[in-house]
This record gives sequence, C-alpha cells and structure tokens, in this order.
Amino acid sequence: MNVGVAKEIKQDEYRVALTPAGAGELRRCGHEVVVETGAGVGSTFPDVEYEAVGARVTSIDDVWASSDMVLKVKEPLSAEYDRLRDGQILFTYLHLAPDPAQTRALVASGAVCIAYETVTSPAGGLPLLAPMSE
Repeated sequence: MNVGVAKEIKQDEYRVALTPAGAGELRRCGHEVVVETGAGVGSTFPDVEYEAVGARVTSIDDVWASSDMVLKVKEPLSAEYDRLRDGQILFTYLHLAPDPAQTRALVASGAVCIAYETVTSPAGGLPLLAPMSE
C-alpha cells in the first residue's frame, strides 16, 4: 500500500500524523511511504529523518495523488476536499457532528474515511483518544 502523510494546513496545527519511526516501520512491512515536504517540521521531524527510513518526501499534489491512504491529524479543510478520490482511504480525526458540509464533501468524494475518534479496541476502548486524555 502507498501511505501518504499530508502536512496540516489548519491554523495553529503543528502535529504530524506519522513519525519517522512509524514511517520506517511501514517501510519494513513492505509499504511505500510518501511525506509532504515539511510535514513533520512543526513536530521537530525534518524531511531528512523521513528520507533516512526510506520514505519519499514530495509535493502536496504527489502525496494526495499517489497515496492509497492519506494520514492526517486534523479533519480535512475545504481546500482539501477535492484532493480526495473514490476508494482512497483517509485516516484522521474527523469531528463530523459540528460540520455537516465536511460530512457531505467526504461522502461525495467516495473516499473511505476513518475517524481516529471512532476506532475501538477489542475491549471496547478508544485507544486513539486515550493519549489526548493524558
């Protein structure tokens, strides 16, 4: 699978959805990883750290166009809606309840959108929300 990491464009959001260590693990499992130029800088992960583990650092257009699955931290903004395509997987926090326009755009895109906040463990917990509570 080709996994892409998009740089966050939401104001004051500096996190990145995948660390270089995570990118390296995906590579070891046989996946391709593409990271948008500068995606990790706000989290103190320069591009060279992604390249060192075998990820390809590239343009925003290439990340969205070449990725089977795109990883983000925050919900897509309207400027990103048209980048989504049918069958592509988007894995991020979505917070759909207060944003019906986003919900409509995601449905219209045909992408498979998985919200971090809805992922449950076998025991019924919310493991991706747990770090936010600590």
